[in-house]
Amino acid sequence: MATALIALGSNLQQPETQVRNAIAALASTRGLTLVKASSLYATAPVGYDNQPDFINAVVQVTTEIPAPQLMQLLLDIEQTFGRERPFPNAPRILDLDLLDYDGVQLDTELLKLPHPRMHERGFVILPLAEIMPDFMLPQGKTVVEWTAEFQHNDVRKLAQH
Repeated sequence: MATALIALGSNLQQPETQVRNAIAALASTRGLTLVKASSLYATAPVGYDNQPDFINAVVQVTTEIPAPQLMQLLLDIEQTFGRERPFPNAPRILDLDLLDYDGVQLDTELLKLPHPRMHERGFVILPLAEIMPDFMLPQGKTVVEWTAEFQHNDVRKLAQH
């Protein structure tokens, strides 16, 4: 069994509901076992600012699905939720990113592992630190060590319901 880390985000059509429903969809997907899910975080948009804030989370799953097929499965789930890609960093109903897959290094057109920019994104680092604080990033620091970079960023943990 491989351990995979998946980032979730939404800023359209009730984003909190979209992210919660996506976590439930992952948990009920054949071949995936949900191990942990972070709290939800509200995040200012990155790359294209003229859009609503995002709701983000990170989940840890175990799976026997190979990484490329898992990425395709994530894209299929996004499509099921109504994801459209009109331009880079556009507002979206659901975004699912495969962050890591058992430490595998992969560089294909479909998938780069580990995710090359996860250490630059507070909306990934802070939720990931909540569920896997000792996870080592390729840059040689744990997730918790990276959190200081994002403490005064536009990422805030939402109250649990």
